[in-house]
Amino acid sequence: MASTYSFDVVSDFDRQELVNAVDQTEREIKSRYDLKDTKTTLELGETAIVINTDSEFTLDAIHTILQTKSAKRNLSLKIFDYGKIESASGNRVRQEIKLRKGLTQEVSKQITKLIKDEFKKIQASIQGDSVRISAKSKDELQLVIQRLKQEDYPAALQFTNYR
Repeated sequence: MASTYSFDVVSDFDRQELVNAVDQTEREIKSRYDLKDTKTTLELGETAIVINTDSEFTLDAIHTILQTKSAKRNLSLKIFDYGKIESASGNRVRQEIKLRKGLTQEVSKQITKLIKDEFKKIQASIQGDSVRISAKSKDELQLVIQRLKQEDYPAALQFTNYR
């Protein structure tokens, strides 16, 4: 009886860890001397983080803090898609950082093409915003995971449903 094994390649993040990272960033902004009086606000929405602050200089400092806190919580920095900096009322600046979740069609096609070119016995199929990879042996799937980790895609990859 020949059984097949499979796993899914997805791009996702832990929402609670992101909430904690944003909360820690807000606390550090309130306690840092150079950022205390900037009246900076961070709003974490369902699909984006909106930063409102007094200058581009403080916006850069907030980016650094947010990235540091996220990295410490094992969140990939690839989930942040920085929008353009807009001027807001009262000589302030505003920026929306979209949160990337799910593989784009383009990245999914790149992954399936790589697998079909390099691994002849392995099947890859696009399923919505994820890619299912299946093979006859678990060892081949391990090789695929190692190979995908070597590539630098614009999305953070996770490997789930390994069976």
